[in-house]
Amino acid sequence: MGQILHGSARTTAAVRRAIQHSQESLRALARRHGVNPKTIAKWRKRTSVTDRRTGPAPPIEINSEVHKVTFTPKPHTTNVLLNSVHHAMR
Repeated sequence: MGQILHGSARTTAAVRRAIQHSQESLRALARRHGVNPKTIAKWRKRTSVTDRRTGPAPPIEINSEVHKVTFTPKPHTTNVLLNSVHHAMR
């Protein structure tokens, strides 16, 4: 089964796993794999070899009655009668 990488990906899961288990210096690994030393440091810190999700977070459902009452828009009402508006417009 093939691995799907995003367009900017320079490393595969196998390379990331090798980076995590290697004892070589950041510079040596970066040169060998053709990536920035910061990338090597990033993958060494992580516990997994999978990419993290990027982009917008999924929407959060609000089920609490307190939130529904607090954040539900109320219909706009006015105390002005149409007759008084009509007289003011003359």
